[in-house]
Amino acid sequence: MNISVVIPLLNEEDSLKELHDWIVSVMLSNQFSYEILFIDDGSTDNSWKVISELSEISPNVKGLRFLKNFGKSQALHAGFAETKGDVVITMDADLQDNPEEIPDLYRMISDDGFDLVSGWKKKRYDSYFSKNLPSKLFNWAARRTSGVKLNDFNCGLKAYTNQVVKHIDVYGEMHRYIPVLAKNAGFIKIGEKVVKHQARKYGKTKFGMNRFINGFLDLITIWFVSRFGRRPMHLFGSLGVIMFIIGFGFAFYLGLDKLFFNPTGRLITERPQFYLALSTMIIGSQFFIAGFLGELVLRSKRQQQRYFIKDKLNLA
Repeated sequence: MNISVVIPLLNEEDSLKELHDWIVSVMLSNQFSYEILFIDDGSTDNSWKVISELSEISPNVKGLRFLKNFGKSQALHAGFAETKGDVVITMDADLQDNPEEIPDLYRMISDDGFDLVSGWKKKRYDSYFSKNLPSKLFNWAARRTSGVKLNDFNCGLKAYTNQVVKHIDVYGEMHRYIPVLAKNAGFIKIGEKVVKHQARKYGKTKFGMNRFINGFLDLITIWFVSRFGRRPMHLFGSLGVIMFIIGFGFAFYLGLDKLFFNPTGRLITERPQFYLALSTMIIGSQFFIAGFLGELVLRSKRQQQRYFIKDKLNLA
């Protein structure tokens, strides 16, 4: 199979039929063998009914439905586990991603040898202050922090080799940082392609301003995990040792001063240096313990993704 198209969705009943027909038209005109995998992330409208009707018409349409809304990352993770195509294309279900981009994305993977190609919505049809400006700031911070030189991390239109999607672990809300996860997994040939962005035709966006706050918090998390995720003792242990040495130095100074230079002076507990020494030694010990516990956690079995699938269509 040439291409697997993975489409996570939430309450997009109006756009699914049109999106399906558009994708099929592109696939047939380019003679691709394909599958379209819809991931219904707990929709409360008739999205699953539409997917079921499409799957009855075409065996190329497959579907997964979650019991409730678990999030886009979990939807992508479940979809990636089911894909069979050599190249995996992800796109949103709201018709803002253009299926006409699929052939070029496919060729960049199959012919040019990229591991991952991310779309870049250079010209956007969103509000500048509510979406475009925060997105620019977010992408700038992501580039500086991750070292991955992409202009649009959050574009839903991306292409991957099947090997990439089978080896990365998309969890939490890390779907924004799949290129970073791929880089950390060793897939370093990451490209970018300018893609057409279209105004939303049906419904309304499911993401508010809180996604940018969550995005920046996730960015800090992935920066930390990528640098110290496999060696937490290197960070916490180093901080702990430094803090403990500082505290022990103050305590040693106070002891020498009291014993040899000023035995009749103030009590050690009446001097501010005593509390500084005590606090830094305690904090240093806690940092060291945190690093030690982090090493133990790494050696324990990683908790599996938690989502619950209610129905499957055309999937073994």
